[in-house]
Amino acid sequence: MNEWPLWEVFIRSKQGLDHKHVGSLHAADAQMAIENARDVYTRRMEGVSIWVVESKHIHASSPDEAGSLFDPANDKAYRHPTFYDLPDEVKYM
Repeated sequence: MNEWPLWEVFIRSKQGLDHKHVGSLHAADAQMAIENARDVYTRRMEGVSIWVVESKHIHASSPDEAGSLFDPANDKAYRHPTFYDLPDEVKYM
């Protein structure tokens, strides 16, 4: 018997603006993965959106390469919001 593929599950809560990884599950296809994710990870109706991604399609950097990958960003201080004063009316920044 072939094993069902592994899916990574991301949920957006009612209070959140982004999807957060909540776990993994096996399912035959994307629709089944969404339905199973709903049943397993949103028991108390806290989710408003579910993303599922087949694990084999996720590519990650290696922690061993963190220095060479992230060091170039250190010389781009203008990308950090420390230089800007945001009004109180601006939310989610």
